[in-house]
Amino acid sequence: MREASITRETLETRVKVWISLDGSGKVGASTGIGFLDHMLETMLYYAKFDARVEAEETRSVGGHHVAEDVGLVLGDAIREALYQGAYARFGYAIVPMDEALALAAVDISGRPVPVIERLDGSVGGVPLEDLAHMVEALAWRLKASIHLMALRRGNRHHTIEAMFKALGMALGAATRPREGTVSLKGVLEG
Repeated sequence: MREASITRETLETRVKVWISLDGSGKVGASTGIGFLDHMLETMLYYAKFDARVEAEETRSVGGHHVAEDVGLVLGDAIREALYQGAYARFGYAIVPMDEALALAAVDISGRPVPVIERLDGSVGGVPLEDLAHMVEALAWRLKASIHLMALRRGNRHHTIEAMFKALGMALGAATRPREGTVSLKGVLEG
């Protein structure tokens, strides 16, 4: 099984992630931030990972650092699990959700380049810029190019949920096991 468990403790947060890339979508998230939990569970479920994300804010400075540190630890955990074999490298998805339409594309190449559309406002008390920053942190630690955008916006909840479903599907495709390295160079950068 390609799995990993990573813990990170700072003066502001404590985050623990366990993940199995070869799962079936058994997920749970407990960060103390309801909408963040919902988006994490959505992303991990649609990736078909089995995962548990636990986070707590040890110094109350707002949810920004929780979201950022969850992204960092999740990226570390996926990357560690990937070291256990070759993977597809590329994944993409386009997901409709009612009136919203989202696109995600992932290249786990060793070159971290997050291109994340930032939406204004908040959903469930969570500033949407914090969710975008979490995905950026995920890209940095996973060492992946992640492109995530709303092709058509609607209700903010629907728009963000479509984006996280698409990201999950793209991550699931990019992390699928395969034979050999997906690069004409024979190695991935990083």
